[in-house]
Amino acid sequence: MNFTTRPEIAGTFGVATSTHWIASAVGMALLEKGGNAFDAAVAMGLVLNVVEPHLNGPLGDLPLIFCPAGADAPTVICAQGVAPAGATIAHYKAQGLDLIPGSGMLATVVPGAFDGWMLLLRDHGSMTLREVLEPAIHYAEAGHPLLPRVTATIAGLADFFRDEWPTSAATWLPGGKAPEAGRLFKNPDLAATWRRLLDEAEAAQGREAQIEAARGAFYKGFVAEAIDAWVRQAEVMDAAGGRRKGVLTGDDMANWQASYEPPLSVDYGDWTVFKTGPWGQGPTLLQSLRILEGSGIADMDPAGPEFVHLITETMKLSFADREAYYGDPDFCDIPMDTLLSRGYAATRRAQIGAAASLEQRPGVIEGYGAQAAAAIRRGAMTPEAGPGAGAGEPTMAHLSEKRGDTVHIDVIDQWGNMVSATPSGGWLQSSPVVPGLGMPLNSRAQMFWLEEGLATSLAPGRRPRTTLSPSMANLDGRPALAFGTPGGDQQDQWQLIFFLRLVHQTRNLQEAIDAPLFHTAHFQASFYPRATRPGHLMIEPGFGAATIEELRARGHDVEVAEPWSVGRLTAAQRGAGGLLRAAATPRLMQAYAVGR
Repeated sequence: MNFTTRPEIAGTFGVATSTHWIASAVGMALLEKGGNAFDAAVAMGLVLNVVEPHLNGPLGDLPLIFCPAGADAPTVICAQGVAPAGATIAHYKAQGLDLIPGSGMLATVVPGAFDGWMLLLRDHGSMTLREVLEPAIHYAEAGHPLLPRVTATIAGLADFFRDEWPTSAATWLPGGKAPEAGRLFKNPDLAATWRRLLDEAEAAQGREAQIEAARGAFYKGFVAEAIDAWVRQAEVMDAAGGRRKGVLTGDDMANWQASYEPPLSVDYGDWTVFKTGPWGQGPTLLQSLRILEGSGIADMDPAGPEFVHLITETMKLSFADREAYYGDPDFCDIPMDTLLSRGYAATRRAQIGAAASLEQRPGVIEGYGAQAAAAIRRGAMTPEAGPGAGAGEPTMAHLSEKRGDTVHIDVIDQWGNMVSATPSGGWLQSSPVVPGLGMPLNSRAQMFWLEEGLATSLAPGRRPRTTLSPSMANLDGRPALAFGTPGGDQQDQWQLIFFLRLVHQTRNLQEAIDAPLFHTAHFQASFYPRATRPGHLMIEPGFGAATIEELRARGHDVEVAEPWSVGRLTAAQRGAGGLLRAAATPRLMQAYAVGR
């Protein structure tokens, strides 16, 4: 038997796995009380807002894939908010910007996460708003043991909060100083916000009516009013080093709602993998699977240089296409049929050689030459971050504590309902706390470009091309697997490696997650200041010296990470006979899978 850092959880009643043990335990507790996977996921998401505030918040973003028991394929909930009506390229250029800052008021889109959770709860959950919200209220009000990474993040920004974001200082610096790791930390303003929301919602009669009332209070009532008033008067320091006012209004919030849409998918052997549309980066995983079909990847040593090289070069091509062609399909024509076709994949596969490519190489698609040329031009930029806070999103602990990241949730219940969700944004580094609400705004607008004519050009009502990327997969036509990870541009890289290992090397979820990981930052970063690192390859030392040296010999700019420092995967699976399994990464010592 191969050693794993933790047992693979197995049972028949239910499994819940996430990037924080408290959230996983809360999800399991709701399953024990008779709730379904949708109830559990909502409660987990709201708790993660509290216990991982450096990674996500209620005013953030949410892509979610769910599959009700008995369905043949999953559905996507898009709770990725859109650019405000005042978010025009001309306005941002007039502020002296060439790039949208990674923090501050101009980085904000309509907060989407809360409405996405409420849509899932209303239509597919079984519990009341109070039942799913009370755990989050408890941990905000009574306190939770603060993660060392949260403490480090707050400590690194303490002076900035005091000098520039005093509302954040009031929330994150109790008693005027950074909190201690492991001590109970409270957010009374957030708890009060949720209590008022409950009070207003419960004035309505019936479960669905109360959920609708909560949506109204959030997007048209006191929450939206507080945000509107704050944004109109606040002029705060951002990541580009300037004090600027925002453009988000209460009307922007009132005129938007989360929505359902079908996923994109490709077949890979006996599996079918499902991702969000091209408003997220998820299709890069699908493109990569297409390229790797017939490549011999199944027979390669999973710790060998050929395995790492082939996957890295494949991802460079898929992510180059992301930069050239992906965006909000409601606003532009995205050639997804071509990008996911086997013929196009064969052309791309032929571009992979024995040496590492140092070029940005979007594929050639007739009629889209201008987008490809623009992506190559942008890839030659060498931007530097400004002096403000909140530049970008880290891949893991080996990058700055001053940046935000993401969380992930996978749940399967006894009936076979499944959820995979990747909430993010609205982290404590993104924007000052909105007075009285205990929560900051998001910074997802930084993924737009201030250049006309692109699929990712800033425009009112348009979704930013997010990195957030939950996954679901069918096996032999049956819904079987929910998986995902935080990590910005690395999400679909780590997920691809995990999935290939699960399909070709081991059926044990924990073993597939424990195995050493790698990723590349070769392509254009999604986060401010949007840098590229041609040829870059970060790899965990568990691959061994011989593999690492061979990769260097092939021309990769290898950066050896600290042991156990790359990737934050979680996964849950349901077998044909109803056996449930789940696993979570040991990396960062936070994520946990529970079940029975």
